[in-house]
Amino acid sequence: MPRGPRLDAPGVLHHVMARGLDRQIIFRDNRDRDDFMRRLAELAQAGAWIVYAWALLPNHFHLLVRTGTRPLPRSMRSLLTGYAGSFNRRHRRSGHLLQNRYKSIVIEEEPYFLELVRYLHLNPVRADVVHDLRELDRYRYCGHSALVGTVRYPWQDTETVLAGFDTNLRSASRRYRRFVAAGVSAGQRPELMGGGLIRSAGGWAIVRELRRGREAYTADERILGGSDFVAALLREREKEEASRARARRKEPNLPSLIEKVCRLAHVAPAALAGSGRRSDVCRARAGLAYLWVEVLGRSGRQLAYELRLRPESVYKAARRGRNEEERWREALGV
Repeated sequence: MPRGPRLDAPGVLHHVMARGLDRQIIFRDNRDRDDFMRRLAELAQAGAWIVYAWALLPNHFHLLVRTGTRPLPRSMRSLLTGYAGSFNRRHRRSGHLLQNRYKSIVIEEEPYFLELVRYLHLNPVRADVVHDLRELDRYRYCGHSALVGTVRYPWQDTETVLAGFDTNLRSASRRYRRFVAAGVSAGQRPELMGGGLIRSAGGWAIVRELRRGREAYTADERILGGSDFVAALLREREKEEASRARARRKEPNLPSLIEKVCRLAHVAPAALAGSGRRSDVCRARAGLAYLWVEVLGRSGRQLAYELRLRPESVYKAARRGRNEEERWREALGV
C-alpha cells in the first residue's frame, strides 16, 4: 500500500512516535540522549514547533508538539536525519537507524491534551526505565521532570500544561503530579494511540471524501478527535494551501534565486557547486540554502542535487544562513 501524506497545518497538535529498526536501541547512552535533546531544543527555539511533552525510551521516543513556523515533516526530517547521522558516526555503524516512517497523529485538544501529556510522561515507568514516580520526577530524559520543577528546559512549554491545573505554578505542579500518579495503574491506553481508527492512504483529499459517510470517516487513525474537529482542521488546511499556492506563484525558481543570492554575495553562481570552502562561497551557499529550505519551504534534496552536495550539508548550511536572516531576505525582497 502506498504511504499516505501527513496531515498537518500550522498550529496543529501532534503525537509523534518513532522506533528503532527491528526495535533496536536508538539511545545507547546519555551522550546519544543529550544529542537528540539538543536537536529537539534547537527546533523549538527556532520556532519550528512547541514542545509540551516528550519521553526518550531505549528503542523509541514520543513527542507531543504543536506545528510552528515549519511543517511537521520538515522538522522531523531535520531532527531524525541529523540524529541518525550523528549516531552512526559515533557508534561506527552504517545503514538505517529508524523503522520506516515516524508515526504522527493529529490531536483534538479537548479532551485529549492533558491525557496525552500524562500518557507520554509515564512511558519510562511502564517500560521499567525508571522504577517509580519518585525516580521519574528526576529523570532528565522525559518532560515530566520539567513539569514538577526538578529540571529546567527553557525550550519546553511547561506553562501551557500547568495552566490546565491551576493559575499558581507551584500549586499547578503539585496537582499535575497527583494527576500523573493517578494514571500509573492505568497501564497501556490504546484509545490514546488512534485505537479503533484505521489509517487512510490518501491525505486530505481522501479525508474529505470519507466525511461524506460517517462510518467511513470515523476510521482514520491519523486523527484522534471528533468529526467537528476534522472538519475545522480541513477548512484551515484548505485556506493554508490556497494561501501557499498564491505565494508560490510569486516566488523565484531555483536558477533565479541562485542568481539573486550570488549577486548579493558578489560570487559567481558556478562557484556554489561542489564542496569549495572559500569563505564568501560558503556564506552565499548558506544564504541560498536558508532561503530555499527555511523560507520557501522547498526540497533540500533538490538543492543538494543542483549544488552536488549531500542533503545533510544543505540542511546544515540552511541553519548557518539563519544567522544572517535579514541580509538574505533582501534577495527575496521581503
